[in-house]
Amino acid sequence: MQPFMDSHDGNDGHRTQRKSKKKKGLVIVNTGNGKGKTTAALGLALRAWGHGMRVLVIQFLKNQKSDYGETRAARKIGIEIIRVGDGFTWTSRDMDETVACNCRGWEQAQSYIAGGEYDVIVLDEFTYLLHLGWLDAGQVIGWLRENKPPMLHLVITGRDAPPELIDYADLVSAIEAVKHPFEEQGIQAQKGVEF
Repeated sequence: MQPFMDSHDGNDGHRTQRKSKKKKGLVIVNTGNGKGKTTAALGLALRAWGHGMRVLVIQFLKNQKSDYGETRAARKIGIEIIRVGDGFTWTSRDMDETVACNCRGWEQAQSYIAGGEYDVIVLDEFTYLLHLGWLDAGQVIGWLRENKPPMLHLVITGRDAPPELIDYADLVSAIEAVKHPFEEQGIQAQKGVEF
C-alpha cells in the first residue's frame, strides 16, 4: 500500500488530483480493534455540521435509554442521533429481540439513506450486524449501490468490517489497539473520554 503523499513531494499525479473538481459522496469505514472509531465518525459529523451540512447519526447496538456525552452534545447543537439497539450483545437479556431491534434499525436507516434529506449519515457500530450474520453483507452493499444518493457521505463504524464492505468503501481506516489504560493499568472507562 502506498503512503499518502502531498503535492510537495514532486508527484505530479497528486497535483493533478488536487486540481480535479470531481466530487462524490464517500463511503467511509472506521474499523479495527482500537478505541476511537465512533469518536472519529462523530468528529467528521461535527465538521460537516459546521459547514452547514445536514447530519444524522444512527447508533446500532447502543441502548436507546443511555445518555452518552456525544448524545448530550449533539442534542445541544442540533445533530440528530437515533439509537436503535437495546444494548451490546454481552448485556442482552433476549438475543432474539436484540437482533430484531437492530435489523429494524437497518430498515429505518434505509429510509433515511434513500430519502435524500441528509448530506452525511453515520451508521455507528453497524459492522457488527454484518460480522455476526444478522444482515447479509452482500445484500446490504447491493442495496447501497442501488439506493445511496450519489452525493451522500456514509460513515460506517465498528470492529470486524467484512471484506466486501472494505472493498466497497472509498476510505477505510483501521484503528489499531496499541495500548489501553484498562488492560495496562486497570483504569475503568471514564466519563468524557469513553462515554
